[in-house]
Amino acid sequence: MKEERCKNIEKGNRMINRKAILISIVFMAFFFHLTGFAQVKTLIYSESRDDIPNPERGFYFPAAEPVGELSVEKLKKLRTVYSAKASADYSTWISLVYRGYLLTDFRDKPISSQFLEKLQKDFDAVRSAGLKIVLRFSYTDKSKNGDCPDKAICPPYGDAPKEVVLNHIAQLKPLIQQNSDVIAVVQEGFIGIWGENFYTDYFGDPSANGRGFVPDSSWNDRNEVLMALLDAVPQQRMVQVRTPQIRQRFLSGPNAPVSKKPSALKKAFDRSSTSRIAFHNDCFLASSDDYGTYTDYGNSSGRLQSTNLILRKYLEAESKYLAVGGETCDDTFSPQNDCEPYGHAMKEMAAMHYSFLNVSYNNLVNNDWEGQGCMIEIKKRLGYRIVLKQAKLPTAVKAGKKVKIDVQLKNTGFASPYNPRPVQLVLRDSKDGSIYRIELQTRIQKWYPGEVFLRESVRLPKEIKNGDYDLFLGMPDGYTSLQNRPEYSVRLANEGLWEESSGLNRLNHAMKVK
Repeated sequence: MKEERCKNIEKGNRMINRKAILISIVFMAFFFHLTGFAQVKTLIYSESRDDIPNPERGFYFPAAEPVGELSVEKLKKLRTVYSAKASADYSTWISLVYRGYLLTDFRDKPISSQFLEKLQKDFDAVRSAGLKIVLRFSYTDKSKNGDCPDKAICPPYGDAPKEVVLNHIAQLKPLIQQNSDVIAVVQEGFIGIWGENFYTDYFGDPSANGRGFVPDSSWNDRNEVLMALLDAVPQQRMVQVRTPQIRQRFLSGPNAPVSKKPSALKKAFDRSSTSRIAFHNDCFLASSDDYGTYTDYGNSSGRLQSTNLILRKYLEAESKYLAVGGETCDDTFSPQNDCEPYGHAMKEMAAMHYSFLNVSYNNLVNNDWEGQGCMIEIKKRLGYRIVLKQAKLPTAVKAGKKVKIDVQLKNTGFASPYNPRPVQLVLRDSKDGSIYRIELQTRIQKWYPGEVFLRESVRLPKEIKNGDYDLFLGMPDGYTSLQNRPEYSVRLANEGLWEESSGLNRLNHAMKVK
């Protein structure tokens, strides 16, 4: 009897254990069904070794045609043919065109309606071709030598007085606003030869031909011009200035010290003036201070003698949140402007977060990069280069329910994308091709060099039909006028993910909606 009772007890315990296990399994399955954790697939992706064409970054092409005469056919060729069209030594994709417009004929009068109409033609051509513009206006690009302290460049220089400049900016404002979708960035220009804010007849000449410094009154005049331009350019676009001190003196006045601390991170990309005054260096790697780029141009109290390292550090810190570009201008600063380990070309591009450079000037410098072997890396890394590493994605979900996505990327470029654009999880019905776009909360401008994680919970539309959906990552242009143009969408630097017809990046994953 005792033995039989023990067997019954043991049998009962086994039944209880089975029931407990069954209940646990049912509970866990129900829990995972509700949370979405049970039906998740992990995917690993392969990085491409190619130079990937992408908007608003890379080497730009300086178009030299007269105003209004840009050719759509030639511009398209820049974007679609792997060729720099400027050097026999190297080739690259082009997504940016530099346009420096001369207002020489209007230094004492308004810009003519004919000139403005021709400007619109150029914007239309660039839009048709799928490119964007780095835009600058100036009054002269000619210099003359003579009997002056500088000898090589003598006054009068040929720019225009403040009243004329402000009136011209007011005239250009409607065109800039209307065409800001195809403007990558606007460079300040207007002041001085080439619009580089140095040799100027009206805004305080800091050269040996003038006072040798910029007086407070001239800084105020310069700030007034920059303020007018910031107002003319939409808030989602940046204005690049020629030296970091121009930024300092605008934000904090003529007496701002060169030791001014960089802006707080919280100001990054908030569309304030602080977040919109960016930088272009037209003598990148040309000398120890890039031909005066990091010089103190003084104020009415005087000027400092050595500010190169101070202003470099300032720019390194600020440039993480700004659009930085320019061109090389002299090959004599060698080996410093060479590839590593002989020089520090790529190290400086990374430290100052360069997004674009001139493809055709100075070719002696650029050709050295090709010959020394670092050009391919420079082409890949100018601006952003987004690589998809891994994704954890749901395999099934109900309409109207939330779903978690976990995507790991890496930005191997020198900079983050500087203009705003949406990041979307895109669902496409595998049968009828209908598309649903879910905008993610992430800000692509803050995809800084290094690891990037997208860990978000998104809700599927209630109206989505049951069926199988292919998943994509979409990063279209920030302007609705260009959002259906694949050439303006960001392409991931991966093998086999890009769908050229739609401008979407495949995630190589199907999800069932039920």
